[in-house]
Amino acid sequence: MAKAPAKTDDGDEAPKKKGKLGLIIVILLLVVLILIALGVGALVLLKGGKDKGADEAAAAPTAAPQTQAQLQTAGTVDLTKPPTFVPLDAFTVNLRRDEGDHYLQVVAVMRIADATMEATLKAFMPEIRHRINLLLSSKLPSEVATVEGRESLSLEITQQVNEALGFQPVRDASGRPIPNGPVQAVLFTSFIIQ
Repeated sequence: MAKAPAKTDDGDEAPKKKGKLGLIIVILLLVVLILIALGVGALVLLKGGKDKGADEAAAAPTAAPQTQAQLQTAGTVDLTKPPTFVPLDAFTVNLRRDEGDHYLQVVAVMRIADATMEATLKAFMPEIRHRINLLLSSKLPSEVATVEGRESLSLEITQQVNEALGFQPVRDASGRPIPNGPVQAVLFTSFIIQ
């Protein structure tokens, strides 16, 4: 059978010994708290480093490429980080008269390599929309009815947007415009001619 707790001289029961179990629990709690503090500290340091780099990149002035090597790499895509897409509101314009009245409705997005340029694009959006409206309304229905015509229009819009941001147009040997600036391409998500 179980032994009865030992009694002291006063007749009270002897206090139970906590032993090593209490000490182990206290040590485990301290270790867990230290690990949590280290994790939070590491997270703050890692997040803080990224924010400083983004702030410095945003504060750095954006200049047009100057040398031939810079011009050749201006239109390349860095595959290690995905591009950012900036949506444009829908455009509805009357096309130039070819044979009767026609209108064009276009919804497009701009592909940019550097996400820090998104705020700059939004700041220039009124001028960008103006240039795109003028370009779209200058087209004949027959010019934008083919795939080649739409691809050409996409390149022209890309060039107009980059010019609005202060980047000079660049053409290849055949005279086709090459994307030179933060906007790499304009992609049509909807294209309706009526």
